[in-house]
Amino acid sequence: MKFRNALLAATVLALPVAAKAQPITGLYIGGGGGVNIMHDETAKVAAGGFGAGGHLQTRVGPAADLDIGYGLGNGLRVELEGTYRYNTIKGLSGTANAGGQEQKFGPMINVIYGLDGLFPSLPVQPYVGVGGGYIWTQERNLHASGPGFASTAGTRTDGSIAYQAILGAAVPIETVPGLALTADYRFLGLVDHRNYPGQVNGVPGKIRLDDDFNHTILIGLRYNFGVAPPPAAPVAAPVPASPVSRSYLVFFDWDKATLTDRARQIVSEAAANSTKVQYTQLEVNGYTDTSGTARYNQGLSVRRANAVAGELVKDGVPKSAIEIQGFGETHLLVPTGQGVREPQNRRVEIIIK
Repeated sequence: MKFRNALLAATVLALPVAAKAQPITGLYIGGGGGVNIMHDETAKVAAGGFGAGGHLQTRVGPAADLDIGYGLGNGLRVELEGTYRYNTIKGLSGTANAGGQEQKFGPMINVIYGLDGLFPSLPVQPYVGVGGGYIWTQERNLHASGPGFASTAGTRTDGSIAYQAILGAAVPIETVPGLALTADYRFLGLVDHRNYPGQVNGVPGKIRLDDDFNHTILIGLRYNFGVAPPPAAPVAAPVPASPVSRSYLVFFDWDKATLTDRARQIVSEAAANSTKVQYTQLEVNGYTDTSGTARYNQGLSVRRANAVAGELVKDGVPKSAIEIQGFGETHLLVPTGQGVREPQNRRVEIIIK
């Protein structure tokens, strides 16, 4: 029952919510270090007709992990994790003494969903995930004593199927494209109980451990090989005095639909020059790069076109003369692969007809 409740909690914790993600694309590696806090494990000692039990109490110990993964380009990523946790035992409830050391290590396969779009104006990229794998647990010098009994066990390593839930966030380091500082919480649970042979009151017996749950907090770094250094922002060519240009390009920052000062200057030039030629319509066409989902990029291209159209109206162009269209990540000015942040593709084109 405890296992089912823990697994349900882990699954609910990691359910993806609707988000406008700017996902990790391609190969990445990561690693971190931190602390592991164990729930008190249920311990039972038995030999012949004698039996006793309690809860092993542990101290906070170190933890570390290494990851290699692949971003699928849609917010999801899959990673292989190697994990390590260490704790020392400080007591057994209801007894006078207990001690020993416990180490956990093994591989986990995680499925993680990025929630980057939750905080588009902040430099933080939250994520949630679930994982499953196999963890070996080693007990060293496990011993306990209390009224009427004394038990000891040697060093032994047992394996168990394991599961975990992950909640974390990454902060990109702008000076090194692809590098991010990460911080996450991982709830790790083991499915199987463990039996350790030993001595109880000098008679061969066993010590059984159950309810192995761990709370781990890690700080680390992640490097995404799929992120290329951003090219310099394009500089718009000056508009010739004569003849009057009938096409203008307005560029946008990544994942933004707000006009920069330079963008407003270009829109103003287009509005002013439209009065110098005969025209029947101004087409305002929005576009994006490929660093997002097609659905999200379609909406972003329309928002960019609306921002330019609104500025044209402020500059005196009749609203009825403006036609707005959004083309998303289609019709790239600079051809790229999926998931590439290309400044020249983040644009709105004004065409005077």
